[in-house]
Amino acid sequence: MNPRPSLTEPAAARIDPRLVRRIVLVVFVLGIAGMIVGSIRSSNGAAMTFGLITAVAALALVLVSSVSPPPSSVPDSPVIDERLAADVEDRIGALVADGADEDAVRRLVGRAVELGRGA
Repeated sequence: MNPRPSLTEPAAARIDPRLVRRIVLVVFVLGIAGMIVGSIRSSNGAAMTFGLITAVAALALVLVSSVSPPPSSVPDSPVIDERLAADVEDRIGALVADGADEDAVRRLVGRAVELGRGA
């Protein structure tokens, strides 16, 4: 068993934090409703159960919010540094001029970009 994924394997599927937040909020609201109904019916066990479910949902909401970036901080499109792009193109040109296979160099640069995006 290899505990670390290989660079050639596809990235693991990720769940959108917004979806997790929505699910947790639904559980949170339903838990509050369950506490109210349990209290009205004088069922302390049900009220306590829904209270614990609500507490876990609140903890999950805090954890998801703390480990995922806020939606506004994620740019819609990547910002390209033109100077950096020109420098990369110049370096690719220099490697090709020295005898490197251009397709292989461009594939390597593409994989390096994938690696950087995944970090």
